[in-house]
Amino acid sequence: MRFDTGNTAFMLLATSLVMLMTPGLAFFYGGLVGRKSVLAIMMQSFVSMGITTILWFVCGYSLCFSGDIGGIIGNLDMAFLRGIDLNSAFGSEEAGQIPLLVFVAYQMMFAIITPALITGAFTNRVRFGPYLIFLVAWLLLVYFPLVHMVWGGGLLAQWGVKDFAGGIVVHASAGMAALASVFFVGKRRVIDAGMHSIPLVALGTGLLWFGWYGFNAGSELTVDAVTAQAFVNTDVSASFAAVVWLILAWISNKRPTFVGLLTGAVAGLATITPAAGFVDVSASAIIGSVAGLVCYLAVNLKNNLGWDDALDVWAVHGVGGIVGTIMLGMFATESVGGINGLFYGGGPSLLMKQTVAVAGVSLYAFVFSWGMLWMINRVTTVRVSEQEEGNLDASLHGEAAYEM
Repeated sequence: MRFDTGNTAFMLLATSLVMLMTPGLAFFYGGLVGRKSVLAIMMQSFVSMGITTILWFVCGYSLCFSGDIGGIIGNLDMAFLRGIDLNSAFGSEEAGQIPLLVFVAYQMMFAIITPALITGAFTNRVRFGPYLIFLVAWLLLVYFPLVHMVWGGGLLAQWGVKDFAGGIVVHASAGMAALASVFFVGKRRVIDAGMHSIPLVALGTGLLWFGWYGFNAGSELTVDAVTAQAFVNTDVSASFAAVVWLILAWISNKRPTFVGLLTGAVAGLATITPAAGFVDVSASAIIGSVAGLVCYLAVNLKNNLGWDDALDVWAVHGVGGIVGTIMLGMFATESVGGINGLFYGGGPSLLMKQTVAVAGVSLYAFVFSWGMLWMINRVTTVRVSEQEEGNLDASLHGEAAYEM
């Protein structure tokens, strides 16, 4: 079997970029928490790289992309990557095929980072053992079915729902799972000093932004004009959202904040994700601007309601993923992604499908996540004690990030 070397090289690079996002997320979250809980939250991201990879090899890839059971989940025909060898190909001959192993690895990186996103919501409050149980259960019962339904030829794909790189599958699902976790676990009992290292937050944002090019542009799964469009759209949306957030925070707080700029950029990246390969640059600027405004307002709403979503996972990733998915239905253009949204003469059909799908997935992710935590708590206590909460690094892991 002869593979397209250009496409293969690009997808290996994109896979590496998406992999880099998980350490980037660990730095981003790590900088936002206090000095005594840095390692605990960073470890929750890094451990997903190991646990999720094993689960993906054992059954995850097969449940997502092999066969179909009721449009909800795949089967186990390709468990342990059975039937995949060096000559197995992915893609069409016209577009240039790549080794199927590359596609397996690329999708695995998405599976690794998605549950790690949730951890920012319940920082300082969850024991490590129950978190590992939640990680495995959430992948099996939420993430794998969603991947199959949207990207694996399942129910939502058959209905015509579009999600270029994970607005529904990754961000809406993780964001709503985060909100469910906040409600179940409850507020922190020990006041956290918070944001011990803004430079770490900046480093994490830089790695996330860099990796997001592989996340979005790589989702075209080949090298063509749409790949370039998704790449540029990613940068434009992040930039507009960052500046809008900066301005809003500047007006509200009477000074420009670095963390506001960084958080806005992440909101813009999350919001453009579902639409990156379906809209033009002008639309990405609008989407980024809306992301900066809406996600900023969502953070304020969360604060006013007293929800202890410690690192704004719901407001940035959840709301961003939902808004981006809906705006895809408005701004999609046939010249980019082969389908027109509401504002390009496509009528309300796509917008309706996007709205219903993201609402349904959000509810699904919220209910199942809350239910899983409830069941895990029946077996082993999910929440740390008040004594442990003040210094998770020492109490849970016997380590310290800094000399005290």
